[in-house]
Amino acid sequence: MPTKIRLQRRGKKGNPFYHIVIADGRAPRDGKFIESIGTYNPLTSPATILLDAEKALKWVQTGAVPTDTCRAILSYEGILYKNHLLKGVTKGALTLDQVEEKFTAWKKDKQERLDKKIQEKNSKLTAEQKKKLEIESKIKEERAAAIAKQQSKLAQELAEAEANTTEETPAETPAEETPQAE
Repeated sequence: MPTKIRLQRRGKKGNPFYHIVIADGRAPRDGKFIESIGTYNPLTSPATILLDAEKALKWVQTGAVPTDTCRAILSYEGILYKNHLLKGVTKGALTLDQVEEKFTAWKKDKQERLDKKIQEKNSKLTAEQKKKLEIESKIKEERAAAIAKQQSKLAQELAEAEANTTEETPAETPAEETPQAE
């Protein structure tokens, strides 16, 4: 069996975290491995990939076969593209300078696309947050208006009640004074 580039699961139940390892194809998933070349955390957005590119490229060039998920990770990081370009050097189609130039251009373009995607996601979130904030402030204003209306009604009723009691009180006091004078 050839060597494989595969994921070795770590982390808790329902909270996966993976190590990217080089292992013999016959070894169990979480068992013995030859070398660890990085980590992969699928729970973050975007997924966090820490990979030693030189080691990964060396193993790909020596014939290590990546699993499907590891192939996607290596492709995402540009390891397979760089391997492809280096095969062009061995065939004489490219020079090492051209390979480095193409690879850095690809990496720069990929980073720009990723930044744009993150920025769009953040702008969507901020737009949604602004919309929610507007709705909440509108509801708050309506509640404040309703409370103010209730308070004004209560204040009017209280003022009317006080006016009624002040009108009644002077009429009652002379009547009370007369019996006391007798």
